[in-house]
Amino acid sequence: MYVDRKPSLDLVEIKESMSKKLKETEGFNSLAYFDTLVDFVELNHVYSSALEEVTTKLKILDDEFQVIHQHNPIHHMERRVKSTQSLLSKLERKGLEINVATAKENILDIAGIRVICNYIEDIYVLESLFLKQEDVKLLKRKDYIENPKENGYRSLHLVVSIPVFLSEKIAHTPVELQIRTIGMDMWASLEHKMRYKNTKRNTETYQTALLECARQISDVEEKMQNMHNEIEK
Repeated sequence: MYVDRKPSLDLVEIKESMSKKLKETEGFNSLAYFDTLVDFVELNHVYSSALEEVTTKLKILDDEFQVIHQHNPIHHMERRVKSTQSLLSKLERKGLEINVATAKENILDIAGIRVICNYIEDIYVLESLFLKQEDVKLLKRKDYIENPKENGYRSLHLVVSIPVFLSEKIAHTPVELQIRTIGMDMWASLEHKMRYKNTKRNTETYQTALLECARQISDVEEKMQNMHNEIEK
């Protein structure tokens, strides 16, 4: 049902990343380094727990939908907590301090889940049911399905706040959701490879072809949605 796209917790990686970044900081303090290291370990736990909460909520909705409507809106889910190296690099690129408080305040996609749906209508049905839950707070919404990006990218992006019940406190934690169809996900995967792994010089040709593919996928998905609706009547 879902796939984790990360190692749960790599203490060696965290230690090496933190040591390199903080030792480059003026006035490096070993005690402060240790405290920051512990903070990032705790951060990983809290955000991983928030992903568990979101995954469980979505799975329950999907299972209930099957019982009531004999249809599963979710094809599969992929989730990940941003690696410490990636998180530190993002803080550095933004010119921000290397600490957990700054990361939590400025980076909303530390925890992310990609929800792949079978049909376009499934995306909005799932969004509506999910956001109706009292402990889910919507922080940000961008609909790239109704308003695709110039390159053809389509997906519904949500950032929500989820309460994580810890032993001594409740941590309200942001989680980013990208909800899209199988076709949209296939397109996004190829576009990502073209952008980051393509070593050839014909990038413009690929971009033009991908934009046309995005239009064709949209047309096919609309036809399949209509067929599905007719069958379900």
